[in-house]
Order: sequence, then C-alpha cells, then structure tokens
Amino acid sequence: MKYSKEVENMCSVKCGANHGCAPIPEEGKWIYSKEIKDISGLTHGIGWCAPQQGACKLTLNIKDGIIEEALIETLGCSGMTHSAAMASEALVGKTLLEALNTDLVCDAINTAMRELFLQIVYGRSQSAFSEGGLPIGAGLEDLGKGTRSQVGTCYSTKLKGPRYLELAEGYIMKLGLDENNEIIGYEYVNMGKFMDAIKKNEDPMKALEIAKGTYGRYKEAVKYIDPRQE
Repeated sequence: MKYSKEVENMCSVKCGANHGCAPIPEEGKWIYSKEIKDISGLTHGIGWCAPQQGACKLTLNIKDGIIEEALIETLGCSGMTHSAAMASEALVGKTLLEALNTDLVCDAINTAMRELFLQIVYGRSQSAFSEGGLPIGAGLEDLGKGTRSQVGTCYSTKLKGPRYLELAEGYIMKLGLDENNEIIGYEYVNMGKFMDAIKKNEDPMKALEIAKGTYGRYKEAVKYIDPRQE
C-alpha cells in the first residue's frame, strides 16, 4: 500500500472509538452485517430506464447472501420482457454483490437491482421481522392464483373521458355508466382463470363465462360500453 509523503510525516494518533457496526433486522433477528453472507431477506425494488419508457419491479428472496428466488415484473417496453427472461436466468445462485455488478440487460432491471440492494443491506426488507424469513416460493405467491402480475391500464382524454382497460381483477370487457355517464362498475375477465379453463379443454365460450365477474354497481348501470371501441 502506498502512502503520500504528507501522510508518512504525520504523527500517529490512536482511534479511540471502535464500537463496530449497528445491527440491522433480518428475518426476526438483529444481525451485525459485516459480509455479504450476513444478508438474508425478501424484498422488492422498483427501477426505470433512462428515457423512462418502461419500469420494472424486482423481487428477490436472499438466504445467507445468495439469491435463491427471483421475480421480475416489467411494464411499458416490449424489449424489457425479453430482458426479464434473461435476468431470471442470470440472477439466481449469485451473491447479492455479484448480482449488483451483473448486466441484467435492461436499464430498468439494473436500476431495480440497485434500489433493492440499498434497501436490503440497510435492513429494510419485507421479511425483516418475520422469524425465519419467508420460504422460497414466497415471491411466486405474490402473483396469486393464475400467476399473473397486478396490472392497471387506464386511458383518458378531456374530450371523451376515462376508459378502464385492465385492473387488478382482470381484462375489462365493459364499463357500466349511470344516468350522468359516470362509471359505476365494470365487467372483467380474470385471464388466469380463463387460461386455466382452456388448459382443461373447456369450450372457449364456457371458459370465458367461468372467468367473468363484475365489480361495483355494474348491474345498476343504465348504459354499458366497450372501453376499446366506444
């Protein structure tokens, strides 16, 4: 190790304060984190690309510094979906530090990795106070039955007003309007249930009926419109 002449000519003064690092909460314990292997927990990170064309939500389940489970959810960019496919192969099995320094192909996924890293090394994980942490598979459970991301897509213009296209319940088929032309409910198709029925060789029209549902005061509406055509 090289020292400058100015440092070499200094007199030595002992550092008195040496109380070590502060503990952080990890999986129901207080851990003195000194190495990457000391980090455990499940948490999420949100990232965006430079032109802010798309976004990524990244969920990692980390045990003893190793990424055991990864969930990559992307929005707004077609190329990003393929980047997510590559990231799902690149992330698991790596240490948290290796993953931080791995090119995850998409700028938004890389940013999500950075934000997640910052949270978890400071002890701000979802499982910080869960004794024993969350099992491998907890990330998949976030998607619920049908294993689909929670997506919301709504469009609106000043001239014609709002159109709900897809919400947490599913793909919006019709909007229900009251006498003032205000939305009071909607009919939707749960795409997870629909595809499950199709995989069981149900007739497509029957599968569609199985997966349909309504929200709000849909049945009280005086007018129904297709949000994609009207």
